[in-house]
Amino acid sequence: MADPADPDSFVDGALPPERPDDGRELRRGWTTGACAAAAARAAGEALLTGRFPDPVTITLPQGQRPAFPLARAELSDGSAIAGVTKDAGDDPDVTHGALILATVERGAAGSGVGFRAGEGVGTVTRAGLTLAVGEPAINPGPRTQIRQALADAVAAAGGVDPCDFIVTVSIPGGAKLAEKTLNARLGIVGGLSVLGTSGVVVPYSCAAWIHSIHRGIDVARAAGLRHVAAATGSTSEAAVKSMHKLDDVALIDMGDFVGGTLKYLRSHPVPRLTIAGGFAKLTKLAAGHLDLHSSRSRVDGDALSRLLADVGAGDDIRARAAAAASAGEVLQLATAAGLPLADVVARRARDVVLATLAGGTAVDVAVFDRQGRLIGSAGP
Repeated sequence: MADPADPDSFVDGALPPERPDDGRELRRGWTTGACAAAAARAAGEALLTGRFPDPVTITLPQGQRPAFPLARAELSDGSAIAGVTKDAGDDPDVTHGALILATVERGAAGSGVGFRAGEGVGTVTRAGLTLAVGEPAINPGPRTQIRQALADAVAAAGGVDPCDFIVTVSIPGGAKLAEKTLNARLGIVGGLSVLGTSGVVVPYSCAAWIHSIHRGIDVARAAGLRHVAAATGSTSEAAVKSMHKLDDVALIDMGDFVGGTLKYLRSHPVPRLTIAGGFAKLTKLAAGHLDLHSSRSRVDGDALSRLLADVGAGDDIRARAAAAASAGEVLQLATAAGLPLADVVARRARDVVLATLAGGTAVDVAVFDRQGRLIGSAGP
């Protein structure tokens, strides 16, 4: 994944969306950060010249120069407001179609560019993120893009004004949209984050999910937590939270991205890690797969058959397991025969996790059924 952009979020506890398999090239889009920069450029130029450029063009970090039509343009005494409707291309981005507004006012001489959170943009309330507590949730990448856009607006207006502005970014309805994201768990309250390192949304890159995993680990470490749990879905997350009496801050919604979680923990370790998931997902992990998505790894009936041999299964059960249509069917066979297959899967999965981490982290693995009942475990 080469420099993927950050779509704002995916729904907590859901699986990564399936990429359309119709052979067509998926259309890329623009991040909230790029849209905010375009809106700020238009509003800044209007504040200086009295005219809104429409469409407004900005330069992104990798040199692209997209043009954005304005959805709103208002000029008043001392401030200007411009709005851009976000187009995320073919990505299932929660903010696709949202209106991104920038209000630009003159700042004090020598103050540079300051940022405020308007309606629908969150505020940071927990340590561990790239922004300080109390700051508007406008990430460093978008802040840089907005500063550059305003410098370009000053240049377009003749270059005689200092680049001292106050920028308020708003996303009407953003507080409601934020309920579908991990912002509250990360300590971002009141709305969405303005994200986007490159300014470009790469469809189905899942970069936002991985971004949220990393930030969740950062927040847990900053809070001094000694035990975190990474779960593959909402059922296993609720179960492991109850089992270990964990706070929400200790929960990492890793979905299918075990590799992305473990590699970050290798360089940002915690004293104790619990991996929680369903039988089918953790069977893939036990087989050495670090990406558990259905399009990138499959449950191997032959591998399950070999695991059954480890718990004393006869040839008949092993043959039926090798021919089974699903991991759940194999689990039913093992359960009916009184064989602790889920414990073997947990042990093998734990071995894979320990081999991926750098050491120094105590690891346990918990396997849950669809009702959230513990059916297998390994580790302390």
